This record gives sequence, C-alpha cells and structure tokens, in this order.
Amino acid sequence: GNCAILTDIEGIEDNYGDMDFKVAGTTEGITGLQMDTKLKGVSLEIVEKTLEQAREARLFILGAMNETIGASRPELSPYAPRIYKITIAPDKIGTVIGPGGKTIRAISEKTKATIDIDNDGTVLIGSPDEAAARNAIEIIEGLTKEAEVGGIYTGKVTRLMNFGAFVEILPGKEGLVHISELADYRVASVEDIVKVGDEITVKVIEIDNLGRINLSRRAVLEKL
Repeated sequence: GNCAILTDIEGIEDNYGDMDFKVAGTTEGITGLQMDTKLKGVSLEIVEKTLEQAREARLFILGAMNETIGASRPELSPYAPRIYKITIAPDKIGTVIGPGGKTIRAISEKTKATIDIDNDGTVLIGSPDEAAARNAIEIIEGLTKEAEVGGIYTGKVTRLMNFGAFVEILPGKEGLVHISELADYRVASVEDIVKVGDEITVKVIEIDNLGRINLSRRAVLEKL
C-alpha cells in the first residue's frame, strides 16, 4: 500500500504514525539505529527509503553545524563548568578542612568553588569559573606544600629570639634563621636586621630528624 515517510516528526505525527525510526550518524555513515513500530513488520523497501531520507536529513544538519563551528574548540570556554582533580597527602586532609571545617569553608567562600575531599587525599574542585578553580587549587596546594631543602621561600617573621628569628615560609610551617644566617656579615642583634611582621626571602638549608627547619637569609644574599 501507499505510505508517507516524514522527517523530523512532531508529537502528533508520532502518535498517529505506524513507525518511529531514529537514525544517528556522521558524514561517514550510521552509528546508531532505534525503531518503534505498531505494525507486524516493515518491508525492506520502506526501510531503504527511510534510511536514504534519514541520510539526507543527517547530512543537512551536519552541514549547518559545520558552518557554525567546523571543529571542536581546543579549549573549554573560561565560563564552562569544570572539575579539577588534585591529590594531597592523606595526613594533610585535616589541614585543608580545618577545625570544624573552618578552612575549607573559607576557601569555598573566597573562591566560590566547590571542594570535595576523599579519605585517600583525592580533592575535586568544581567551578564554572576557571580563574576561581585555579585560585582554590593554589590555596590548597599552598596549605599542603612541604618545605624542601634548597628551596627558596619568602615568608613573614613571626617571632624574634636573641639567637635568631622564626619565619613562616608556608602556611603553618615555621623555620629558624639563626643570627649567624641573617646577613652576610656579623650581626650583633637580631633586631638590627628584622622585626616581627617583616617579609624576608630565605633558603632552607636543613630539615632535621625532628622536622625542624633551618633557614638562611645569608645564602640568598650571597647569590645576589
């Protein structure tokens, strides 16, 4: 009998029609098929006509898409939602979370990023703003970073003693600059060189077995 094959059907046509044949693919060929039918069977002739009509429609749509954007963008839009994954040492999880979740809440409020931490140290940072996500990552990495012998750090002087100055080189990480390491000349008094609140650049010269960090300002000055 006679039949009409419609392309891009609407709801009413789907309701009263005898067949719904979905065809997906590329310019190279078909990648997927799905058919619903109210009939006991469909002739090969109808299937052939349907596939040919579907091919014409598919190529038309792909052509329109290609005119708009011929290839996928090499990078996501800076405003596209994204999730970043970083890994921290499990023993640093408490540092990032903070007492009662204070630290992680502060990071989220400051950056507007969502932060989820697993027990294995996997951290997922989600944000629709790339800059905000990067900011959150920098803060977390700053909190969990370990001092390294030979590393150069700029930190704030937190305490003065008669034998030297303590400097916070990383969040929660202090080291001692012995008075003999404060300058490239003999220093009579620590207060002659630094005061609490000063920012100075130092080099880690030793981390002892107890984890105590020894710093040198003199080693930095000698390189200048």
